[in-house]
Order: sequence, then C-alpha cells, then structure tokens
Amino acid sequence: MNNYLNQDKKVNSLNTKGRIITFLFRLGKQLNKNKFYRVIFLPYLIFYRVFVEWVLGIELPLSVIAGKNLRIFHGQSLVVNPEVVIGENVTLRHSITIGNKSENGKCPIIGNNVDIGCNVIIIGDIKIGNNVIIGAGSVVVKNLESNSIYAGNPAKIIRKIK
Repeated sequence: MNNYLNQDKKVNSLNTKGRIITFLFRLGKQLNKNKFYRVIFLPYLIFYRVFVEWVLGIELPLSVIAGKNLRIFHGQSLVVNPEVVIGENVTLRHSITIGNKSENGKCPIIGNNVDIGCNVIIIGDIKIGNNVIIGAGSVVVKNLESNSIYAGNPAKIIRKIK
C-alpha cells in the first residue's frame, strides 16, 4: 500500500502542495474502496472533502480514476468531474475544468503522458490520446489525436510530435 500512496511523490518532489494533494487523494481512494472502510474512516473522508475542496480549492473526487505519476502544479481552481478517467504521467495545472457538457453526459478520457496547461477546459464525451500537450487557455470539445500539440479556442492541432 505504501507504494500506491507514494506513487506520485517523485513527480511532485519540488511541489509540496501537489505531493500533499496526491497523497490525500490516493489514501482516500483506498479508504473509499469498500463499505466497511467507508464507515470506519468516515472522518477522514469528510476531512478530505473539507480540506482539499474547501481549503485548497481543488475538486478531485475520490471516484476519479487516475494512473500513476499524477502531477499537480499550483493546485488552485482545479475541477475534475467524478467520472473522468486520467491516464499515467499526466500533468494538471491551475484553473483546469474537466467534465461533461450536460448533467447526464459522458466525461473525457485522458490518455498517458498528457500535459494540460493552465486555464484549460476539457468537456464532453471525448478522448485525448497519448503524448499530447494542451496549451494554456485551450477549450477542448473534440477528440485529440496522440503525439500532438494543441492550443486555442476551440483547441486545434499546432504540430505533431515525433
């Protein structure tokens, strides 16, 4: 379990806030796995919501599926829908919104090795490929192909990465 809880520590080594958030997130996911743990550790689950969401201003629900090496820079105003799937080696910066278009809509699936700039909005039933860079201030409403750099509103391909 120690490896699971600390899997994001190395990529957040220079960012204490990111290290705290990812550790609390991983711990909360473990404690939220079954009903027995949920009942016993209810105070921790409440602490997580109050501290991470209200104090730090980050909505990272425990139902989010996130691969290893999740990196959070400047953890402010980060909003992730509970149904989002995040791959491995993903970087999230401040003021990002990842969610759905409507109350019952599907959420994005983010691939591996994705770098998401600040103030990015990613909404809808879309897939972001592997090895993608999304520039600051972009609005993503369509699928993004792998090995590419995107920017703009709406996000358009800037160039391919080899």
